[in-house]
Amino acid sequence: MAAPMGEVMNIKSDVHDGLEPFGSDNHIARGAYLYYNYGCDKFDDRGWGCGYRTLQSICSWIKNQQEKGSSQISHRVPSIPEIQEALVAIGDKPDTFKGSKDWIGSFEVCLCIDHFYNVPCKIIHVNSGADLPDHVEELVKHFQEYGAPVMMGGDSDSSSKGVVGVCRNPQALLIVDPHHYGPAKCKTYLQKEGWVKWRLIEEFKEHSFYNLCLPQLKYTDFG
Repeated sequence: MAAPMGEVMNIKSDVHDGLEPFGSDNHIARGAYLYYNYGCDKFDDRGWGCGYRTLQSICSWIKNQQEKGSSQISHRVPSIPEIQEALVAIGDKPDTFKGSKDWIGSFEVCLCIDHFYNVPCKIIHVNSGADLPDHVEELVKHFQEYGAPVMMGGDSDSSSKGVVGVCRNPQALLIVDPHHYGPAKCKTYLQKEGWVKWRLIEEFKEHSFYNLCLPQLKYTDFG
């Protein structure tokens, strides 16, 4: 049973804060976001909801940016049922998608961000994990120019995850993994247990393709 709309259990913000710098030449997401994970709103999505949770984390960043830059209230972070309803409404999914346990990936995340917030996204398709090093500079440029968290999905590596940083030397990604279930105890716990960590690019699967969704909303420091 889902909780009342918008209710979350002790949700944490900016869960990468406090991690030691990794290697040299790090580029990190800018601006506040919330860590959405399995069951954080008492909705049990274990085994299928990781894409939705990463989308929610990105939505929290966008909402924060839009409300700081305007007197208008931005759309709230959508619930999983709202996300499914939106994908049906825009014609991407059949009506049977509502209430299902079907996964979503970077393409659906792109559609939802545009639908809820009128923010376009750039999709980077990577044919193989072995090709990820070729896209490090694109990610560096994204964090420098936009600063938004990134959605990462794949096929044989089907565990959707957030990317909130990139390191040039050695090449690595700062991963925010939504697969933790229930209320997050604290940032230190999430980092210690590996839910938030730097991951060397060479560790990603060679036999999986990856899609990266990069929101095209620029971070602004409103003081």
